[in-house]
Amino acid sequence: MEVKRYIQENEARFMDELFSLIRIPSISALPQHKDDMLACAERWKQLLLEAGADEAMVMPSQGNPLVFAQKHVSDNAPTVLIYAHYDVMPAEPLELWKSQPFEPEIRDGRIWARGADDDKGQAMIQAKAFEYVVKHNLLKHNVKFIFEGEEEIGSPSLNAFIKEHKELLKADIILVSDTSMLGAELPSLTTGLRGLAYWEIEVTGPNRDLHSGHFGGAVANPINTLCSMIAQIIDENGRITIPHFYDKVEEVPAAEREMIAQIPFDEKKYMEAIGVKQLKGEKGYSTLERNSCRPSFDVCGIWGGYTGEGSKTVLPSKAYAKVSCRLVPHQDHETISQLFVDYINEIAPDYVQVKVTPMHGGEGYVCPITLPAYQAAEKGFTKAFGKKPLAVRRGGSIPIISDFERILGIKTVLMGFGLEADAIHSPNESFSLDMFRKGIEAVVEFHLNY
Repeated sequence: MEVKRYIQENEARFMDELFSLIRIPSISALPQHKDDMLACAERWKQLLLEAGADEAMVMPSQGNPLVFAQKHVSDNAPTVLIYAHYDVMPAEPLELWKSQPFEPEIRDGRIWARGADDDKGQAMIQAKAFEYVVKHNLLKHNVKFIFEGEEEIGSPSLNAFIKEHKELLKADIILVSDTSMLGAELPSLTTGLRGLAYWEIEVTGPNRDLHSGHFGGAVANPINTLCSMIAQIIDENGRITIPHFYDKVEEVPAAEREMIAQIPFDEKKYMEAIGVKQLKGEKGYSTLERNSCRPSFDVCGIWGGYTGEGSKTVLPSKAYAKVSCRLVPHQDHETISQLFVDYINEIAPDYVQVKVTPMHGGEGYVCPITLPAYQAAEKGFTKAFGKKPLAVRRGGSIPIISDFERILGIKTVLMGFGLEADAIHSPNESFSLDMFRKGIEAVVEFHLNY
């Protein structure tokens, strides 16, 4: 049976199954939902068995349980490992939702609910594509599934689980649907993700807050000093000044830069959407290169002194900032973290004390477009959307993708179908039914071509 017809004839069932998952508020950030995490994992186990898996099980971890399932075709066939997550973000603020976040509704051609896209809807695309190829005896390779319940809190237990179960998770390629496309009419495959390093800086001056009239001009102000130090991290060309920061930064190949240049991008609309009159970044690179395949430094928060109503003439004792760098593939986040700590300590003047605390981080990732699995995904998008997808790097981070490569030695193909309009992590999250259908068709085609 042709896949479009199969989707049409079974869509009511697909929705019932997806809605049964969405109605479970599997919020990993809130400990009161611990029972919901297990319930959602058990439901996924049941659905994967019904879709055609030979076996499925709920496995314990240091945190929330994981779901593992597999379908074995041949010892000589390659193996695809499909990763997804069943946990979701908290739904607050609830008053901004137009419908109940955990009671899914279909309206305007979209599914409205928390997890509709991220990641229950996209994970269901994988499950239903798998179901189709199994039921029609089209599956040529082995398939494994690993669904976790902690992605939205940084996957704290997954790293140890992967190391403990390397043999179980052994595969030739990983397939993930947890990313987005450039637009409904602009199909795209994510080929790169940036890494992350994050710190908190504390600057201490005098041993207490001082009267700015009595001491101002004679004692260093920690906020002034912190701002001065931060200002030294970016030079006039938009480059980060930390010594050896760029040692492992590879230049984007000319062919990829050419592909990026072909992405339809209206800089004026981009500026209008975020309310700025001018853009700023590293000299010699376009906006789309700067926010996807070049490293960056940002102050995420800064505070100190008196910030209440009215005025208070104070020279504060302490100042703080939370800062981060987005990294590119081959930049080790732990190496960069130490380089940053060393640099801040080096430029810190003697009239203050400085403490830098590394917070968290992860590696970047790049998927070569020459991979057979990438080319199979490309054929899938071409079949479903009627045009070849653009290869794009994204500015965000999914640290577990680089962990998969580091621990298992496997590359990942990011075959996501989300759109900006889906408002993931926000009130009124939704997912287009058209994307859901095309996603299944595209993943079926992947299985047929890999």
